[in-house]
Amino acid sequence: MMKNLKLNHFSILLLFTVVFSFQKSEAQSAWTKKKGELYSQISFNTIPNYNSIYSDSEYTTSREITDNTIQLYGEYGLSDDLTLLVNIPIKSIQTGAIIENSTFPLTISETSETTLGNLQVGVKHKLYSGKFVLAGQLNIEANTSSFDISSGIRSGYDAWTFTPTLNIGRGYSNFYFQAFTGVDIRTNSYSSNFKIGGELGITAIKRVVLVGFIDVVKSFTNGDITFPASSLETGLYINDQEYTAIGLKGLYSFTDSFGITAGLNSAFSANHVPKQMALSAGLFYKIN
Repeated sequence: MMKNLKLNHFSILLLFTVVFSFQKSEAQSAWTKKKGELYSQISFNTIPNYNSIYSDSEYTTSREITDNTIQLYGEYGLSDDLTLLVNIPIKSIQTGAIIENSTFPLTISETSETTLGNLQVGVKHKLYSGKFVLAGQLNIEANTSSFDISSGIRSGYDAWTFTPTLNIGRGYSNFYFQAFTGVDIRTNSYSSNFKIGGELGITAIKRVVLVGFIDVVKSFTNGDITFPASSLETGLYINDQEYTAIGLKGLYSFTDSFGITAGLNSAFSANHVPKQMALSAGLFYKIN
């Protein structure tokens, strides 16, 4: 039973590692797909109606902000040991109601932008498979985002990002755990950062898996990119973003090929990210 879960559900579980406003919800499972296996998912992620931003001194934006993302994600087994990953984020961000007693004067306009985020491709290679599974992974994010200076809406990092990670996991009869560590290396004078995280999942009842997770990102503060005032106010994809986040997620399989996911998380001990819970939901379909 657990063998089947490892081969078919672990890459699913990682998919709704919730997309924060800083949009680092990359698949970090230790398990690769078998040759010819395909997994696809469409998910909706939202950070609704926030106006408070974590920083060295917490501040309030002059308008309410909602950050929505539709993600199209896929994994394909090029071989039993090598998996291709593709992620297409479509961002829909709105600046809305004026906030009284804001830290800032009214400097950002009311508008809505729907556009691409940072397109991503990656490969994951199985390094070891025994009681534990070990995999190396490299993700590349393209600089495909956009920026509207009047509203401060930025749909992604204005940089290319290269993310090598080492992923480890182990499965048991009715639960599993996995962890990862790596770095985000960014161009265009952005700081790079260290990242580490882990999760524990349990098969609660038939076809239902519940997961608790933690993710940590720490900036190396080695970049000196500058931003206009509107971008600094919204806090969207600016430099030196950091956080420790915990969350819960779940998966329900209607059939062996089709199911739903849902999750929530909240960041604390953070810098330059919204002080608001993030929510996600998705549908997945796979071919073995």
